[in-house]
Parts: sequence; structure tokens; C-alpha cells
Amino acid sequence: MSIAVQINDHIKQAMLAKDKDRLAALRDIKAKLLLEATSGGGSEVSDETALKICMKLYKQRIETYDLYIAQGRPDLAEEEMVQAKVIEAFLPKQLSEAEIQIEIQHAIAELGVEGPKDMGKLMGYLSSKLSGKADGKVIAALVKSTLG
Repeated sequence: MSIAVQINDHIKQAMLAKDKDRLAALRDIKAKLLLEATSGGGSEVSDETALKICMKLYKQRIETYDLYIAQGRPDLAEEEMVQAKVIEAFLPKQLSEAEIQIEIQHAIAELGVEGPKDMGKLMGYLSSKLSGKADGKVIAALVKSTLG
């Protein structure tokens, strides 16, 4: 079952349960998916594209949550976190830093990386391999600390 179909099913369930917070997050995902589908000239969005959209929305919610906390607005922050958790349900399990570090070591051995000068090659490889499974900023920080 595609992500778009799953989201439609979850929207129906949220409407029946009268869960406004969940419904708002799901409708936002659906709107972004429809926008992407119509901008490309097609009628459907691939699961890979849908995951990228969900990841972007999740990151936006987390950043907004952090901003609201910093500004002393826990009421708004809580709403953002609830929506982030709804969106997170559609994302694959994120790798821990230890798991990312293992992937970095495998990639270094596989690509024959010798030092910081090969960081671009390593980052390109890891970004494509760990796409959707780990945040690029975390990967970059761990690669930098490993090679530096």
C-alpha cells in the first residue's frame, strides 16, 4: 500500500475519531503530496518522493517546536510536537548515531577514504545510502569527527 493511500486511510480514521491535531497534520501531508503530483504533470507521487516530503515536514515541525520552546510558548510547541509525531509514523526508523558510525566505517573501507580530502566522496555515498534513515546534519557531523 502506497504512502498516499495510507495517509488517506488515516485521514478517514482521524475524521471519525474527531482527532483535530492528527487530522491537521495528515491534511498537510496530503496537500503537499497533491501539490507535488500536480506540479510534475502526473497524478501520483512515488513512495520515495512521499518519504522526502514527510521528512521535510517532520523537520519543519521539530524546528518550529524548538523555536517555540526558545520563545517560551509551550502551548504552541506542544501542538507542533503532536503533529511531528503523527508525521513520524510514516517515516522509516531512524538510525542511531552508533549505527550511523558503523555505516561510516563500512563506507570508509569500501571507498578507500584516506582523510578529510575525501569527505565529499564519502558524504555523497552516505547521503544516498542512508537517505530517509538518518538526518544529513548528523551524518555530516559524524563524518567530520571521524575524518578530522
